[in-house]
Amino acid sequence: MAAANKGPIRLGMVGGGRDAFIGGVHRIAARLDGHYELVAGALSGNPKKARASGADLGLDPDRCYGTYSEMVGGETARPDGIEAVAIVTPNHMHFPPAKAFLEAGIHVICDKPLTLTLAEAKKLAAVVEKTGKLFVLTHNYTGYPMIRQAREMVRKGQLGTLRLVQSEYPQDWLSEKLEASGHKQADWRTDPKRSGAGGASAISAPMPGTWRPLSAVWKPRASAPIWTPS
Repeated sequence: MAAANKGPIRLGMVGGGRDAFIGGVHRIAARLDGHYELVAGALSGNPKKARASGADLGLDPDRCYGTYSEMVGGETARPDGIEAVAIVTPNHMHFPPAKAFLEAGIHVICDKPLTLTLAEAKKLAAVVEKTGKLFVLTHNYTGYPMIRQAREMVRKGQLGTLRLVQSEYPQDWLSEKLEASGHKQADWRTDPKRSGAGGASAISAPMPGTWRPLSAVWKPRASAPIWTPS
């Protein structure tokens, strides 16, 4: 088990290696305030790529793991093991590593959406309650200044009585069947077995982040039509 730490939080990462998208964003965010230090990773579902990705980032070779299971075992055995892990994998791989790290006593920061299915989400909630560890789901849009301003305007009644809030998240890059060309992001995001919710979960998950902050002062009901090119 990791020893107490007075310096930056020792952070690990699952996913986010070569050819990934959101992992680099999380690493930038982790560096912004100096409170985190990335020290270990299982950065791909391909063990060879995972270790190579760790080398790209200058991680200690002994802490570049081929799988998240190896990382759980390796880091919990170290006195300087990770204190938190960022999970930045495709949606179907949120639940398994999150559960494993929580049960190993490691706090979890997970990219949205929570899990692939509601059943997994309920199981994960039970694990969090049982372990008492922190589980943080990253809905980054909630921190946008305009969203916070909107909440204050609603709270003060400056917009009158709200009847409709309309949010759009166009994905023009998916207007063509990029998944047929081997495009990694398009491949899993358009596959319901990996992205969930009819293939739209990875795209629709950010939407509540734009209007959910208003919910403390306005009780919305959501409707989410989805259009894809034939």
